[in-house]
Amino acid sequence: MGLRIAMLGTRGVPATFGGVERHVEEVGRRLVDRGHEVTVFAQSRYLGETRVREHLGMRVVCIPTVPSRSLEAIAHSAMSTAVAMTGGYDVVHYHAVGPGLVAPLPRYLGRARVVQTIHGLDGERAKWGRVAQTILNAATWLSARVPHETVTVSSALADHYRVRYGRDCATIVNGVTPRPARPADIIRTKYGLGEDDFSLFVGRLVPEKRPDLLIKAYGELDTDKRLVIVGGSSYTDDYVEELHRLAARDDRIVMPGYVYGDELDELFTNARSFVQPSALEGLPLTLLEAMGCGRPIIASDIPPHREVIGRSRTGARLFAEGDLDSLVEAFQWSEKDPESERRAARLEARYVARAYSWDACVDRLETVYAGQSVPPLTPTFEVHRTPVPLDYPMIAKESAA
Repeated sequence: MGLRIAMLGTRGVPATFGGVERHVEEVGRRLVDRGHEVTVFAQSRYLGETRVREHLGMRVVCIPTVPSRSLEAIAHSAMSTAVAMTGGYDVVHYHAVGPGLVAPLPRYLGRARVVQTIHGLDGERAKWGRVAQTILNAATWLSARVPHETVTVSSALADHYRVRYGRDCATIVNGVTPRPARPADIIRTKYGLGEDDFSLFVGRLVPEKRPDLLIKAYGELDTDKRLVIVGGSSYTDDYVEELHRLAARDDRIVMPGYVYGDELDELFTNARSFVQPSALEGLPLTLLEAMGCGRPIIASDIPPHREVIGRSRTGARLFAEGDLDSLVEAFQWSEKDPESERRAARLEARYVARAYSWDACVDRLETVYAGQSVPPLTPTFEVHRTPVPLDYPMIAKESAA
């Protein structure tokens, strides 16, 4: 029999930006296709004037919140929880850390099964002040103890919960939705960009994603290729202004703000390389999408990236997180033989599509909803390793260590 499922902690659907929103949209639509009833509790500020009531079979309930970066998610979650507890749901599913602060209410006062998916260690994000970080750290502690099941989107996050809190979590990784290949029409007209003549960053412009490091590294490169930084503020206006000041010194850098639809498809499928310099991630959908598009990758060596990529190699270059010289060197290695980089990345794309499946994600999620244990994941990079040269110097350094 189909379950009645409430999704809380997301801005809402349709997903226009944000990894959590994309996750909920992809998972929710598939749950509906399998006969479940899914209700997404959305923020009124996110939906704006559209106020959709249904999207891809999911029921959308618009709930107001407060316009405060520290309280927005928690206040919305509290009001959504109050409504959900009177709705007769079989599963109340929280997404992200902060919204789970109110999870004890349905857990101990209701009959629904409570599930919480951790998409990242939100308390460690640089944009939060001391009070907000304290609250989020408390919410992280609760997320390891309150839900019937805590789900993480990467094995790296599951390891953190096991070591820090003694909690064994179900690991359910994100999937990849292939972006359609498009010729460089819109981006050529708007920005003068063509196929394979720019590197791409896509994400919220927040300190932990390190676009500042990327801009500084690009300034060290002797290249006529351009750098496109897609994204905007997430209550980080001062930081974004500083990024624009840095970028203004280099006319090769394009900062178009948030981009959607066909234009974003063109950027992903025509990029020379995709760069992910983050210091903190859960399991970034943008990285998976870029790999699924067959784009060469340059990424920091944080555990979630290594979980996907494994070791540095042709087509996927890792650099030491936070190290400017290492990022510059990764760019230089990527440019030594661009055709080999592209060929290796195209080979990798089919393996990524196989290893990161939204249908497999929902299979495991249904198991969690049923109160059954999910089997551990095989490291993904072992599943989809491609026969390409491991020629990057970091390999030799690791072997020597």
